[in-house]
Amino acid sequence: MRYLIGCDFGGGASKAILLREDGMVVAEAESEYATSYPRPGWAEQNPEDSFRAFVENIKKLFHSSEISPEQICAIALDGATHTAVLLDKEDKVIRPAIYWTDLRAVREAEELKESHLDKIVKLSANTPGALWTLPQLMWLRRNEPENFARIHKIMSIKDYVRYRLTGDYVTDSIEACGFMLYDVNGGKWSRELCSLAGIDPAIMPKVVPPEEILSSIKTEICRECGLSEKTKVIAGATDTVMEVYASGAIQPGQATVKLATAGRICAVTEKPLIDGNLVCYPHVCPGLWYPGTATKSCAASFRWYRDVFGAYEKEHYEDAYAKMAADAAQVRAGSDGLFFHPYLQGELTPYQDEMLKGSFTGIRAFHTRAHFNRAVLEGIAYSLKDCFYCFRELGADIKQAGIIGGGAKGELWRQIVADMLGIPLTKAERDDSSLGSAMLAGVACGVFENYEDSVARCVKAGSVTYPNPDCAAVYEEGFLRYKKFHDALAGVYHS
Repeated sequence: MRYLIGCDFGGGASKAILLREDGMVVAEAESEYATSYPRPGWAEQNPEDSFRAFVENIKKLFHSSEISPEQICAIALDGATHTAVLLDKEDKVIRPAIYWTDLRAVREAEELKESHLDKIVKLSANTPGALWTLPQLMWLRRNEPENFARIHKIMSIKDYVRYRLTGDYVTDSIEACGFMLYDVNGGKWSRELCSLAGIDPAIMPKVVPPEEILSSIKTEICRECGLSEKTKVIAGATDTVMEVYASGAIQPGQATVKLATAGRICAVTEKPLIDGNLVCYPHVCPGLWYPGTATKSCAASFRWYRDVFGAYEKEHYEDAYAKMAADAAQVRAGSDGLFFHPYLQGELTPYQDEMLKGSFTGIRAFHTRAHFNRAVLEGIAYSLKDCFYCFRELGADIKQAGIIGGGAKGELWRQIVADMLGIPLTKAERDDSSLGSAMLAGVACGVFENYEDSVARCVKAGSVTYPNPDCAAVYEEGFLRYKKFHDALAGVYHS
């Protein structure tokens, strides 16, 4: 029996799965690491923590499965985009990686919009924001010139871990788009974009297809974690495209709605959709794209609300989220006029405004804790409705979608989102990006015939949540008020 490993590097942990050739996940492992916040609005990760988590996860997989290393045909990694690891000439990490939620490069992003917007959109197919590597490098050049001068290699978190495994200095063609230094039309690093960052394109990694088979795993790494040198290492890609792939969305017209730390709606298309409200990347399936809209604080908002206001639930219930959702379910759709705007870290789609702040509005004396519970879930769903309408305005009519991410496990939240968007939502049994990476590894090494075969074997259909017409009507009206509250408050946050 042949096996595959997929390993993801997320915001707070790395997750790995062991996938059997018949499509069954036979083992999984998770190792946490910290995201640090040295200043308000800043977020950083130590790349060494990701490598340590990888080694721990591989050991855990072997311990729980008891298979031999030689049975593992291939391994592929994925991780968060826009989180650049900087190495010096001695291959030492120069500083912690600036995580994609970091806001320090807001000024630089605005300067790029004012002076070079048309050029950047034409070359990168995307609009500048603080999350991209280009403005982050500009910030480093201004504020940490000594560190900036030491930059010899630039790569993503997952590329760094893979570099440690094989010594191959490469990135994949999807990840390359996330740096905003890549010419998506010419398929090469852009001299013009790199010059804006103040770097030579020659220091950037070689760009390869996601399914590329790379060099063998180093002997010392094999000894450290138990892998075999015969196991093929696949280039891999970003976590978002792997989630889309793992949900089974590999045909034009299919879509995914993600309820995770950030919220995201992605649609599979035959050509890029270029718009200031979209982040647009190639799909792992050749010839396709997956333009996406995003709300910056999705499950992160619910987690914040639990941590700040849910002390009782955390103390008295094993699952505080489930208790808060159960109470929220007793409140009718619309939360009796109470609204929550989840702009805890600014907002992406459709405002691209890091200055926005979160808020509760419409509070009356009769509102209870349960009302606030539901308002938080609805507020995040309203922000996804904002994302959803961006596709409608561009002519991409999404009639159904897969729902993925940790938040999708909650029945009430799935129902609220289905009602809010007015479309059926299908939840697969598994939707981890690590599954997508394992599937990609299988396609690359021939365990699966193609992407369609991998989906047929590995993606297991789950439940479908259909919208309630009455609730959908409430949310359609509520959305107008939600937008009015935003419009009224946005100017205050900028004053």
